[in-house]
Amino acid sequence: MTDGPELLLRETDEAYEILLRCIGDLTDEEYAWEPGPDVWRVFRDENGRWTHDYAEPDPEPSPFTTIGWRVAHVATCKVMYHEWAFGPQRLTWLTIDTPHDVEGAVAMLREGHELLRADLVALDEPGLDAEVLTNWGEPWPAWQIFWTMIHHDLQHGGEIGALRDYLRTSLGT
Repeated sequence: MTDGPELLLRETDEAYEILLRCIGDLTDEEYAWEPGPDVWRVFRDENGRWTHDYAEPDPEPSPFTTIGWRVAHVATCKVMYHEWAFGPQRLTWLTIDTPHDVEGAVAMLREGHELLRADLVALDEPGLDAEVLTNWGEPWPAWQIFWTMIHHDLQHGGEIGALRDYLRTSLGT
């Protein structure tokens, strides 16, 4: 029988691979494509720093987001979840570097996945129930961090894939 950490590791890796297949050969043009008005996107702020649209609390309904925003969101979330659950707890949504192109986003995705993967490999069965912090300060059992990231990769990977299909089939790119 497979133990909890091993099962979570398998699922974490599988969800990440599905996400990477959805991103595939994504271009910078697709990354920056704005499918409508008032979408959340990755952009340069007034100081020239790359950032992304963000609000607390999340608006209701959620705004439509670009492919780039979604890829950058998944990448930054992986890094932030590691940072607060297992790392030094210094980064915030306002200080994290937002990847502004495909190359940077995929590099950050890889970094975040490897950080979380190493965190999970270091845990034993009792360690999965140990409380860790989320980036908003709420204590969670460690297993919930990984479970959330699995769902996150799959949800946003599917969205990215659907947007890319729409872009390819409807707009002829």
